[in-house]
Amino acid sequence: MSEPVSNVEAVPRCNHCGFGLIVTGQGERQFLPDLFSVLTKFSGCSFKVIRKIDQRGPVTNRLRLKMVGSGSAILDKDEQEIGLAARAFLRNHDCHFVIVIDDVESNRRECIAEIWQRYRTAIDTMLLADERKRAAVHFLANMLEAYYFADCNAVNTALGAMVLPRDHVGDVEEIPHPKHALEKAASATGTSFKERRDGGKIVQALDLERVLQRNDACAYLRSLFEWCVTRLLPNCPVWDPAIGTAFGIQDGIKADLTRHQ
Repeated sequence: MSEPVSNVEAVPRCNHCGFGLIVTGQGERQFLPDLFSVLTKFSGCSFKVIRKIDQRGPVTNRLRLKMVGSGSAILDKDEQEIGLAARAFLRNHDCHFVIVIDDVESNRRECIAEIWQRYRTAIDTMLLADERKRAAVHFLANMLEAYYFADCNAVNTALGAMVLPRDHVGDVEEIPHPKHALEKAASATGTSFKERRDGGKIVQALDLERVLQRNDACAYLRSLFEWCVTRLLPNCPVWDPAIGTAFGIQDGIKADLTRHQ
């Protein structure tokens, strides 16, 4: 469970904290660590992708029967690709942390709790009790491209055109098909958006404090950053105590499903 974020500077346990990401998309494998680069200015930490996996769905009755028949609590591929990958990164490294990050597209929202539970069970089954506290499962809603709409400057600069005239007025996590919406907006200005060609440039330019400035939006993304911050404060050298109040962590909404890990 996440602890309240304190503004009091903690005594660090480590000189450096390493976060290992297990991701489900090719684009995320390529440039998702850049999403967290804003944290490195506050504290001694780094982020890297340690495994790319396929998206997981809920455990169906057929899969459950297969698990029962094999005498296993989790599926073999979940053990190999998720549990063992997490264990290898965490074991014997007290200041290592693991985050499984998946997209929660609109057509998967109705079963998101079951999907979360599958990932969570995979890491919990394979980790020691102390290691489980250093691992979490989080989601991007509906996908990484949704957050581009909260920082029009990053998009327009990366694409070299006025693709987005302003930041999205609502909660970007409720945009049904953000990737298609961005492709359409880019096409209307005579340019184009390609996920793997342009995503890295946009993510590098994203102002995460701007993306998370609205307290009534981005619950999933804020929960992810809250989890990271609450691990950094007691463990790593904090260069700027403002990390405790950044990203709307104190007052902004968080996702009930993922925040209590």
